Amino acid sequence: MDRLTIGFIGVGVALVLMMIRVPIAVALGLVSAVGIIFVRGSGAAFGILGSEPFNFAASWTLSAIPMYLLMGAFAYHAKITTALFDAARVWFGRLPGGIAVATNFACAGFAAVSGSSLATAAAMGRIAIPEMLRLNYDKGLAAASAAAGGTLGALIPPSIMLVIFGWLAEVSVGHLLIAGVIPGLLTAVIYALMIMLRCTITPELAPRPAERPTWGEKFASLGPVWPVPFLVIAVLLGIYTGFVTPTEAGAFGAFVVFLMAVARRSLSWANFMSSLREALVSTSGIFFIAISAIIFTRFLTLAGLPNFLSQFVADAGLAPLTIVLVSSLIYLVLGMFLDPLGILLITLPILIPVYEEAGIDLVWMGIILVKYIEIGLLTPPVGLNVFVVKSVVGDRIPIGKIFGGMWWFLLAEAIIMVLLISFPQITLFLPTLMMGN
Repeated sequence: MDRLTIGFIGVGVALVLMMIRVPIAVALGLVSAVGIIFVRGSGAAFGILGSEPFNFAASWTLSAIPMYLLMGAFAYHAKITTALFDAARVWFGRLPGGIAVATNFACAGFAAVSGSSLATAAAMGRIAIPEMLRLNYDKGLAAASAAAGGTLGALIPPSIMLVIFGWLAEVSVGHLLIAGVIPGLLTAVIYALMIMLRCTITPELAPRPAERPTWGEKFASLGPVWPVPFLVIAVLLGIYTGFVTPTEAGAFGAFVVFLMAVARRSLSWANFMSSLREALVSTSGIFFIAISAIIFTRFLTLAGLPNFLSQFVADAGLAPLTIVLVSSLIYLVLGMFLDPLGILLITLPILIPVYEEAGIDLVWMGIILVKYIEIGLLTPPVGLNVFVVKSVVGDRIPIGKIFGGMWWFLLAEAIIMVLLISFPQITLFLPTLMMGN
């Protein structure tokens, strides 16, 4: 059996193992070890297994991941999440579907201090869904708003997914993080417009609250929220001006949130320790998966699969748009069954050489791919954000009702993806300014 065939078989076996719910790290690590033995022998396999975990964990760029996770944990335990939702509710509550709109924009705000879709969906689901149920909102709309809003955590910086993409694709993480700003805000705005249009056509979906906040109350609600815009501006300006690198921005942001929480006296010693514990546990899980994926990358390289595919694309003369559309289909299908991090790590070693061969801008493509894996968090049968929200609401909302409410957000996502693919400058405008700077 030639090494290329072994490579294709390895990819197929890894996908099957993940589809039957074998842990991603175990699936990739096992396939990689066996595959390398078949391609190069046991000596090469043991050498790679001995060196790659250290090389990965020692990467300076990836030290941003635990720092971004710590920043989000500090923000959550300091109750910045609650303040965000309260302010959004006061400002947007009287709009059609106002509390759902408020949930959407509060998710965007929390995404700026979280970097994780699942964390954003869980945090806002705990706060926003009970309020919408109290006001007799449609259960599907209430739960879907929190689940879909959580996906903003992967685009609006900081984004763990974009950090990993940048590291694997050898693209500037700073450019990727800045590139996620406009697509992330565009997603939040289109979500909000969809909610308002739907609730205007069918008002019984979202009864309006009786209270009418005064302008004084509206402006007063912004007081507790000041840490979020301050943090976002500080981190983005730090990256944009070069005061801090994207890697240093994680530690800088975590330190700023910590100082603000101490100044507000909203972070107890117990919450401080919980924040450290959550960041460590999450980092360990991500690194365990990523190390297996890096070994899987070495296996694919030894098997010659990336070179074969990139040469195939060159010989076939496929247009860049065709490659993007084929990639879209691949990611939409995989997103229905697999974990987003697993999708990213298993596909990028194969597809990055293809994009480079076709001359596709990797910053733009990074945003497109992260968007697709976030859409996968909303699609059945394995929509992780949906199940996170389900775990928050318990028996109050059936899982079928949540997925039913999700189709409207998927329609909005279709519009967003058409815009991002048709007009790359939406994504590349800020990175271009940054490079010019």
